Amino acid sequence: MARDRFSTATRLRLLGEQTAARVYRSQTRRQARRSRLTGRAAFLALVVCSLVVALAYPMRQWVSQRAEIAEQQRLAAEAGERVERLRDEKARLQDDAYVRRLAREHLHYVLPGETGFTVIDPDAVRERRTDQGAADRPWYSNLWDGVDTADRTDRK
Repeated sequence: MARDRFSTATRLRLLGEQTAARVYRSQTRRQARRSRLTGRAAFLALVVCSLVVALAYPMRQWVSQRAEIAEQQRLAAEAGERVERLRDEKARLQDDAYVRRLAREHLHYVLPGETGFTVIDPDAVRERRTDQGAADRPWYSNLWDGVDTADRTDRK
C-alpha cells in the first residue's frame, strides 16, 4: 500500500473539493457575465433616458413652432384672399355704372327728371319707437332718467 499515498476517503474528499471549486468558478464567471451585462444594460438605459430628456424640450419647441407656422400660413392665405376681394372691389368702383347703382341703392339718389319715393313699413316704425323711446323726449329728461337709474339700488 505504499502506492496509495492517500486513502480512498481522502481522494474522495479531494475530488469533491476540486469539483466544488470548478462549480464555484463557473458560477462566479456566469455571475460576472451577468453583472457585466446588467451594467451594460443599465448604462444603455441611462444613455437612452438622457437622450430622451435632452431631446424632449427641443422636440416640444419644434412641434409648437410648426403649429405656429401653419397658423401664420393660414392667416397669410386669408389676408391674400382679402386683398384679392379688395382689388376686385376697387376695379368695380372704377366703373361709373356700378357707382351709380350703389348710389341709387344705398343713398336713394335719383337722376334728374325722376321722382323718388320712400315707402315706410308701419310695423318697422313701431318697433323702432319701442326701441328708441328715449329719442322722442327732450335731452334733459333723458339726463335725469340716467341719474335716477344710476342712484337706484334695485336696478338689474
